[in-house]
Amino acid sequence: MRTNKFQILFALSFTMFINMFGFAQDRPKSGGEIAPIKKGDTIAVNVNDVLQPKEAVSTLELTEKGQDSTKKDSVKPKSEFLTDIVSYKAKDYTSFNKKEQKLYLYNEAEIIYGDMEIKAGIIVIDYSKNEVYAGRVKDSLGEYTQHPVFKQGTQIVEPDSIRFNIDTEKALIFNSRTEQAGGFFDSEVSKKENDSVYFVQNAKYTTSENREDPEYYFLLRKAKVVPDEKVATGLTNMFIYGVPTPIGLPFAYFPLTKKQTSGVIFPSFGEQNSRGYFLQNGGYYFALSDYLDLAVLGDYYTNGSYGLRLESKYNVRYKFNGNLGFRYENLITSERGFSDYSKSTIYNIRWSHSQDTKASPNSRFSASVNLGSSTYYQNSINQVNVANFLNNTLSSSISYSKTFQGEPQVNFSATATHSQNTNTESITMTLPTIQTSVSRIFPFASETGTKKGIIQNINFQYNLSAENRITTTDSLFFKKAMWDDAKSGIQHSIPLSTNFKLFKYFSLSASTNYEENWTFKTIDKYYDTDLEEEVEIEKSGFDAFRTYNFSTSLGTTLYGMFNFEKEGEDRKLKAIRHVMRPSVSYNINPSFDRYWDSYEVVTADGEVAEEVETVDFTRFEDNIYGSPSQTFSSSLGLNLSNNFEAKVRDKDSTATEAKKIILLNNLNFSTSYNFAGDSLQWSPLRVSGGTQILDDKMSINFGAVLDPYALDNNNSKIDTYNVNNGGSLFRLTSANLTMNYTLNSKTFSGDNDESRENSREENLRSGGRADDLFGVNQDFADQRLNNNEQEEKKPSEFYNYKIPWSLRLAYAVNYSNAARQNEISSHSLMFSGDIEFAPRWSVGASSGYDLKNQGFTYTQLRFERDLLSWRMNFSWVPFSTRSSWNFFIGIKSSILKDIKYEKRRQPDDQL
Repeated sequence: MRTNKFQILFALSFTMFINMFGFAQDRPKSGGEIAPIKKGDTIAVNVNDVLQPKEAVSTLELTEKGQDSTKKDSVKPKSEFLTDIVSYKAKDYTSFNKKEQKLYLYNEAEIIYGDMEIKAGIIVIDYSKNEVYAGRVKDSLGEYTQHPVFKQGTQIVEPDSIRFNIDTEKALIFNSRTEQAGGFFDSEVSKKENDSVYFVQNAKYTTSENREDPEYYFLLRKAKVVPDEKVATGLTNMFIYGVPTPIGLPFAYFPLTKKQTSGVIFPSFGEQNSRGYFLQNGGYYFALSDYLDLAVLGDYYTNGSYGLRLESKYNVRYKFNGNLGFRYENLITSERGFSDYSKSTIYNIRWSHSQDTKASPNSRFSASVNLGSSTYYQNSINQVNVANFLNNTLSSSISYSKTFQGEPQVNFSATATHSQNTNTESITMTLPTIQTSVSRIFPFASETGTKKGIIQNINFQYNLSAENRITTTDSLFFKKAMWDDAKSGIQHSIPLSTNFKLFKYFSLSASTNYEENWTFKTIDKYYDTDLEEEVEIEKSGFDAFRTYNFSTSLGTTLYGMFNFEKEGEDRKLKAIRHVMRPSVSYNINPSFDRYWDSYEVVTADGEVAEEVETVDFTRFEDNIYGSPSQTFSSSLGLNLSNNFEAKVRDKDSTATEAKKIILLNNLNFSTSYNFAGDSLQWSPLRVSGGTQILDDKMSINFGAVLDPYALDNNNSKIDTYNVNNGGSLFRLTSANLTMNYTLNSKTFSGDNDESRENSREENLRSGGRADDLFGVNQDFADQRLNNNEQEEKKPSEFYNYKIPWSLRLAYAVNYSNAARQNEISSHSLMFSGDIEFAPRWSVGASSGYDLKNQGFTYTQLRFERDLLSWRMNFSWVPFSTRSSWNFFIGIKSSILKDIKYEKRRQPDDQL
């Protein structure tokens, strides 16, 4: 027999009735009143002790031998009705009225049976009508308190009163308040038909957390509720702060499941001048399992254009997670027969996969894929991120690595990469790259202690790299010609090195490297006198070349301290600490002439030979790991790195030590001199540096290239020092400076901003920036990409005490003077900021200014209003070829997220 809460209460009342009237085994022999129950007593009753059926008595006569003809009764006893202990109590009294046939539990009355619990001000069991009532009581001020609360499992109902019939197992619930899958029901009258079906009248359904005064609700005049499953209702319309609106339906359906379920995704609508009216992002969501989902979305335009999007996410805890997306658009411009008619198809594939570090400590698999048509982000009319059209590079990487523990340790990795320039439409892929390395081996090191001296520090290792490289274009992508042009090669290298201390303060290292390169395609060249042109022949077959080189370096570290404070003084600037790390290196790269050949080019006029030119070449020119050098190189490298720190007086008067601040993180100088060169032996002097200031909020990086050689009248470099040509010691050929500054309202309050308000995952997956200097996500309706799981900020009563804001700046300038152009090649300032000027009101902007061309860069203005249960967003690109705007207002809750209004104006095609 099925057990539910009405049967439980019936058994409870029956138990109480038996105890009250003395039908139990310890009842009084004379018919007197039972002893009264003390105030606040808790009674625990094993219902089975009372309801245990008696053994059936056999009706058969005994046989002549005095034995029963049957060993067991043929009628089986009924199974136990209840299998747990019932506990009930009340603060004031528990009383049974014989005349009314009612049992009363008064003031903080409570009944517990298994996972069921009822609490109320008063609980009454009417035996004459087989009904149970639970309701409120009045306090000393005459107000109703102690509303009934019914709990069973995760279900909670909070009505004003409950009345149900034990026989029919039906109930009337008055002014009930319950939560179902994130939504709240407040119903005037609810009728319980059975365990899984309720009928409600004049019920309010909302997702607002303000139960007393919700921002909005749907009035369900008559509805059927199946808990944790669905709500089906007749006429319903929306009320906003108690005011009815014309937003309604003759019937509606609300899902109530707490698990992810499949369902329809309602589209957004709009109009575009070149493609007509459209429906976007409509489709179906498939909840395939607890670990995997799939969203199929589509777009349709009245001129015939259409699009398809497949988005899937997967997650297996402690193992891996990722997402996969495919986007395809068939775009038609204008109409057939017009001069501006065109048709094109674009696509984009993205895949991101990461493995949990706990899954396998010795192996790892990861993927980050973003490939497709080079013009996808520029031409797509349904972009998820408005700033992606500024990306000019698409890149992908899929890698697997494994470590084989032991001595020595062996590391193995296999990687497939992809790099795509969206401007030139060139694509470079490696399918795959395999790398294997053996950890360093010290053959002469002692088994114990540290390694000392030149001999004990001798070490070598083995590296292997194999690669299959493909260079192609969009038009040949994944076609036969792409595979025909693939290049393959294998490289083996064995580096041998050692290091030791010299004169106590110097560190000397020496190394030599042996390489062997295998290739499967070589070339041959000759000059065809008939065609009067160079002819190149590709040869298939295994071939190899071997090279080696030698290098050594000597370095040390110098420390300097410049004190500005004398004994007894207390200056703000106390000292400057300077750390220098000079180093000198020497490299020898031999010439490998044996791998080089030559052919002659004859320039003739009639039968008289005028000129014969010899052209050198190597058959390994197309090797992916480079070709053997024909030129002997003996070069000396000079490098100097610097670090500057200052000691200043701490603002904190209680501090006992001076405060250290960084003046320059690094300041590097490097150049080299080639002893074997015939001319231009000095390489340009390269200068680079960087620092962070303003409490590390601003980062500054700079660089410059200084050339010691002069230029001739044709702006070509000549083998004459610039200072000997009437100029300065160096020519500044190029320079660059970049600055990034991030600050917010917490910067000046001393708080740490440990997390950003908006996720940048979508930007990064599309190859964009990690910040929002190019704009932020504009697809407000897609909650799968805009799900904010952060804790909601509660506005203060005195809100204008602090106004939250943030600002991000990026400045870049580049100077070019390699051929006396003396110009600023690029000069720009980008900025992005947000300010929350009132509770739940915020505005933001992303823009920039091109200081060279005197114009604003891509600009986006955005506005957001948090409407508690709703949210409203407006995004506007006011000018440029991407001029557009998007307005959205919708309910936050995932249950009712399809109740929304979205209007957008998309950018039109530009000639």
